[in-house]
Amino acid sequence: MAAQKINEGLEHIAKAEKYLKTGLLKWKPDYDSAASEYGKAALAFKNAKQFDQAKDACLREAVAHENNRAAYEQAGMMLKEMQQLPQAVQLIEKASMMYLENGTPDTAAMALERAGKLIENVNPEKAVQLYQQTANVFENEERLRQAVELLGKASRLLVRGRRFDEAALSIQKEKNIYKEIENYPTCYKKTIAQVLVHLHRNDYVAAERCVRESYSIPGFNGSEDCAALEQLLEGYDQQDQDQVSEVCNSPLFKYMDNDYAKLGLTLVVPGGGIKKKAAATPEAKPEGTTAPAAEEEDEYAGGLC
Repeated sequence: MAAQKINEGLEHIAKAEKYLKTGLLKWKPDYDSAASEYGKAALAFKNAKQFDQAKDACLREAVAHENNRAAYEQAGMMLKEMQQLPQAVQLIEKASMMYLENGTPDTAAMALERAGKLIENVNPEKAVQLYQQTANVFENEERLRQAVELLGKASRLLVRGRRFDEAALSIQKEKNIYKEIENYPTCYKKTIAQVLVHLHRNDYVAAERCVRESYSIPGFNGSEDCAALEQLLEGYDQQDQDQVSEVCNSPLFKYMDNDYAKLGLTLVVPGGGIKKKAAATPEAKPEGTTAPAAEEEDEYAGGLC
């Protein structure tokens, strides 16, 4: 079966090359017919699992058609089958730019998102860039729900890579869009994510400011999210690891997206968790007991430590 498909592909390649030849009675190559044959060849090679030949046929189809965006994308998918992911992404990006130039931004965005998914586990930095590009395309088309979904993917990858400064900016952009589309409960969750990121940046001031600014979001003040964040910030400021851990182990935090839940579970207060507390007073002695003066002094001094 595979050999039959390979032969079929080679026959289509031969026909395509014939369409491209010129002679005394044929002054111009027939690019459209050649592109069609290359497309058929690519399909035959793909069915035979000859992905390298399928990729070459797709690229020839793209060249024959000049503006054949789909052919570049198909060539990229053949490279994916060959595990040549960086090259695959490069071709899909090229196809996406051509989709944009041709006035089909939706198709461009879908291609960019596909490229991001391909490269995410191999090159997260490139995936972040692709997801952000996709979000920009959707945002320009005023498709804010799709845009914010892609920004969310970028934010989570940034957190996973511990690129907290960039993650804080990305989450803020998500939050702004959710606020614009009046999805206020998700704004509350994004505030939790922001606070966790800022605390991992050791920036308590920025974390506190996030909560303070969120009081202007309808329903935030008085929500369980607000109460938990106030408790978290209090515990962090007081260097009370037990209080911080209790908040971060609550269902509200544990059932967030996995990347943010991990931030909560690994959050450590400054100072090694030694609480800030006032000096303790010495214990009262039972009536009728006496102690040597030196012992009394030692106990009093011990109470101040």
